[in-house]
Amino acid sequence: MSPELEKCPRSLLVCEKSNFLNEKSRHDIHVSKHSFNYKVSLIIKNLLNVLIFQLCLDCIRMPLSPQISVLIPECGTLPADISGVIHSFSPYYLVRDLPVYQLLEETFLESLVKKGNFYALSYNTKIDEDNAIALLSSGQLILSLDKDTYEQLGLEGRPSLYNHKKAMRFVVTLDLTEKSLTPGTKRYQRVLSSLKDRLPLRYDFLLTKYNTGSDEDQTLNKLLSQYSYEEHKPAFSHHTLKNIPCPTLYPSDIQGKTLSCDPHHLLEWLGAVNLDISCENAADSFLSTYVCPEPQSSVSQALLCTVTGFISPENVFVLLQELRQYFDEPKFTPWISLTVHGFMDSPVSWGATEHGFLKGGENFYNFVCFKNQDYWLHMASGAQDGCPP
Repeated sequence: MSPELEKCPRSLLVCEKSNFLNEKSRHDIHVSKHSFNYKVSLIIKNLLNVLIFQLCLDCIRMPLSPQISVLIPECGTLPADISGVIHSFSPYYLVRDLPVYQLLEETFLESLVKKGNFYALSYNTKIDEDNAIALLSSGQLILSLDKDTYEQLGLEGRPSLYNHKKAMRFVVTLDLTEKSLTPGTKRYQRVLSSLKDRLPLRYDFLLTKYNTGSDEDQTLNKLLSQYSYEEHKPAFSHHTLKNIPCPTLYPSDIQGKTLSCDPHHLLEWLGAVNLDISCENAADSFLSTYVCPEPQSSVSQALLCTVTGFISPENVFVLLQELRQYFDEPKFTPWISLTVHGFMDSPVSWGATEHGFLKGGENFYNFVCFKNQDYWLHMASGAQDGCPP
């Protein structure tokens, strides 16, 4: 194996400590700017129990498969309030062979895109090989294009931040809310002509809209009726895990210098639990030598369930708010963990910050919420991403 392949790729991890009640807290901003989420994991822990709730969509490089995962301690069902939030999550659609110019059509633009809370992401497009398209809730249309496509379209863009010696990839960013892109203007007609006549790009797309109204529903349904599409809703399955070791965490020690494990070890443990990897380092195990970081305590059992979906930031924020209220009644649970993973092949990570794949395509964040409304926020990305905000 090449020495380059054996190297662990550089990664970025930004950590913040604050309180949800602090007027300067940025937790809502961080959630809103992470637009394309395929996997959410929730862990509620006490001395005897652990709850892991995981919403996940298979990696964008894999076929769409409706799955979500939930791990619940000592019980067989989700708490009613959390279950209610899950069932209120927006549906999402896989639309086949959708022309990109449809996202700029006047009715669609005015009735849906400019009102916000709408997301579109090209499906099964590899960010390091193919053209990839994303439409943000802010109305920004991001086109990550190979050199040939970029030159044929003739739209103004910039070289990708992650080219090699020669620019072989380019990024075009169109703010569809700008006055210069109002239907009827010269620039709008030029952009529409490029995408409709000069090079009519078509891709499978994932679409979702948070909290749609009647007008928005009508516009979206009209678009869907013109193409082959699949509507997806959450679905459940489960199995039981036994005797799980769990790290001990204290609000004041985000760096893990004294009372808690450090952030890297915490995130590693969260990954092991979500993948059902043993943390026991048993002498007869040939699959894993991983050990739960110290300090730790033990949990007796947990129920692992699965659910999947294209998850909007608004849905994540509602879930986060519900988790904060989980502490309103007396409970032994000292902390809750919520982890949100972005699509590996999304053209962006946070906001409009360019995202690259390299070896893993990772971009995710994790909240650890404590009883006193303190929280830790870990934001992680790979080598081909800007530093998380």
